[in-house]
Amino acid sequence: MKNTIKDLKTFLILWSTQSLSQLGSAMTGFALTLWLYEKTGSALQTALLAVCSYAPYVVMSIFAGALSDRWDKKKVMLVCDTMAACCSVAVLVLLKADLLLPVHMYILNALTGLMNTVQQPASDVAMTMITPKEYYQKTSGLRSLSASLVTILNPILATALYALAGMDIVIYVDLTTFAIAFLSLLSGVKLSVPEKKEEAEKESFLETARAGLVCLRKNELVLVLILFLAGVNFVASAFDAVLPALILPRKNGGEAVLGMVTSCAGIAMFAGSLIVTVLPAPKNRIRVIYLTMLFSLGTENFILAFTDWPVLWCVGQIIGWLLVPVMSANLDVILRTTIPLDMQGRVYSCRNTLQFFTIPIGLLFGGFMVDDICEPVIAAAPAQGMLVRLFGAGKGSGAAMMMFILGVLGVVICLGFGRVLRRYRYTE
Repeated sequence: MKNTIKDLKTFLILWSTQSLSQLGSAMTGFALTLWLYEKTGSALQTALLAVCSYAPYVVMSIFAGALSDRWDKKKVMLVCDTMAACCSVAVLVLLKADLLLPVHMYILNALTGLMNTVQQPASDVAMTMITPKEYYQKTSGLRSLSASLVTILNPILATALYALAGMDIVIYVDLTTFAIAFLSLLSGVKLSVPEKKEEAEKESFLETARAGLVCLRKNELVLVLILFLAGVNFVASAFDAVLPALILPRKNGGEAVLGMVTSCAGIAMFAGSLIVTVLPAPKNRIRVIYLTMLFSLGTENFILAFTDWPVLWCVGQIIGWLLVPVMSANLDVILRTTIPLDMQGRVYSCRNTLQFFTIPIGLLFGGFMVDDICEPVIAAAPAQGMLVRLFGAGKGSGAAMMMFILGVLGVVICLGFGRVLRRYRYTE
């Protein structure tokens, strides 16, 4: 145990402080969602917050990887963290001046998303640089563990602080966690600079960005896995847009219940992360990836579609998210052992574009379907008709109908890609 802690000392410092900063940022994001839904009552306008965060992430990721592989990873992370903190300060200033509007939130979320776009590949490569190969699965489990804790705590803490003292205190906490992460990275983490290949020095910027796509095309298994998860992310992001519209307007719902249900996803990921850290390496990582997603998408959406009890919403979240860390850890091992270290920044950025471009589309799709299709259909349905019997009546029932549609779509995607993925073999 002592040797493990010694080997992972730098990783533990970076991981723990960055996770704390992510918690602060997530709390601000959740509180802003509550604030905007209170102002507009629209699933689509609320979903646009996340769309603005992901749009630059998707568009600019390929180029961000090229920058990450050329620039000092530590400096990139420090600058991006600082710029994201400035966006939080801007929200606070506008709020204090009573000038905060949805359009301001969209613009600032886009800027924050751009900073995350540049930072993430640098952070991913930094984690590889400071982690011995034999600890890849354990550290992947720890990163999933922290992500699950963020998911558990951010809605609970954000809702409590927001109800107690308003948006101001949430942003102050966010800025405090940023300061801790910034100082720890600045003074407590040293990253070696990998030797650059002579060809890389001669590459132009566009050639450097293109190299990531070329590397992906040569690793067909990785490319297919990324496209599979793009389909999963489409369903999952649409789910994220639908969930507030399902819970907030209902008599047995509201802000506290939404926070509780959202936290259950984090509790499930926490449990799944603990499982991953002690599990032996599976015989077939590819099979684990698509079967876990089939189980998740094929259960959670249907449970939430056909129930209106908060306890069952929580159960659905737990079932749906329990195996996500297992999938993530196996995917992470495949990527780290398949892609050369000097190419990882570019390849991870290409992955970000290809795997996550469906997230803003899914968010818009989910919000649009609830506001303009499903809710009007349920409102016009006969009181004793099949749709009302299945999904209920009143605001929120259209969101339940949309959950059912997403469940069917998720199962179809997993079964279709499962047939393709069975053709591939992976050895470490």
